[in-house]
Amino acid sequence: MNEKKKNWVNAEDVARLAGVSRSAVSRTFTPGASVAEKTRKKVLAAAETLGYQVNIIARTMITGSSNFIGIVTAGFDNPFRSKLLSPLVHQLALHGFMPLLMNADDPQQLAPSLKQLLSYHVAGVIITSGAPPLSLAEEYLERKIPVTLINRNADLAGCDRVASDNAQGMRLLADYCRQRGWNNIGFIGEERSNFSTEERYQALVSCAPDSAIATRFIPGGGYAAGKAAAMELRTCQVLLCATDMLALGAIDGLRTLNDHDPLPAVMGFDDIPQAGWDPYHLTTIQQDTDGLAQHAVDLLVTRIAQFDLPSRHRAVPVKLIIRHSA
Repeated sequence: MNEKKKNWVNAEDVARLAGVSRSAVSRTFTPGASVAEKTRKKVLAAAETLGYQVNIIARTMITGSSNFIGIVTAGFDNPFRSKLLSPLVHQLALHGFMPLLMNADDPQQLAPSLKQLLSYHVAGVIITSGAPPLSLAEEYLERKIPVTLINRNADLAGCDRVASDNAQGMRLLADYCRQRGWNNIGFIGEERSNFSTEERYQALVSCAPDSAIATRFIPGGGYAAGKAAAMELRTCQVLLCATDMLALGAIDGLRTLNDHDPLPAVMGFDDIPQAGWDPYHLTTIQQDTDGLAQHAVDLLVTRIAQFDLPSRHRAVPVKLIIRHSA
């Protein structure tokens, strides 16, 4: 252990080899700091020779701020949220930030997890779709820590929102139903308090006024919920599901039936990887996860620079992906 400590390279070692001041080394490794190009090259060359790495934790303790961004989500096993994490991490890296993931699945862990993120002096927080309560966002905002919500809704000062264009998505599905001659529609969603479910349902009602719409809202949603709801709505011509996981469950539920009557077509919303698998070939609305991530990080970065900006909202366009199941 002592040998490792003795061989640990610090900023003074880099400064000595490069022939520059300690502050020049610090400025070289601080995004946006002013440093002469000649000096920067000397410092980077010396750092490469010595194998120097910035001690981010030490810098956080000294400056009181960090390049950490908290990503708060619930349901790491949810395919859509998993699909969203990769572009979020990529976009943060492009801006010089590092993610700290917090799982909000367990309500009893929210308070300890909140303190843990605060102990890292996070520069901002991104809260993804799903279960994390908005009270969590308020906790951060009270401390002047910027928050961006993805596929959530809140009117909070210092908080920005990015969401897929749910109204556009449901118009695309409703138009497709009209093309196929389907006007007896079943809608399967999560609980009405779920932002995405409610917005998608209201959009469907608005853009399909001449259709008969039967509904099933099941708390928690997910594969099993879709499977159960499909049994109750099997007399519909088509089942529009608020998520792909509900749709996959609905498809498998309908396959267990031996009805002689035609079974409904099934369509989803998200375009998770499983939607394209051979057993499903699900027609669905594709959310642009790259676009959601890019806008979310852009809003967060600009608010980190100026916390008192007015709250902003961006809607990200979606696409209809037609596959064989519908």
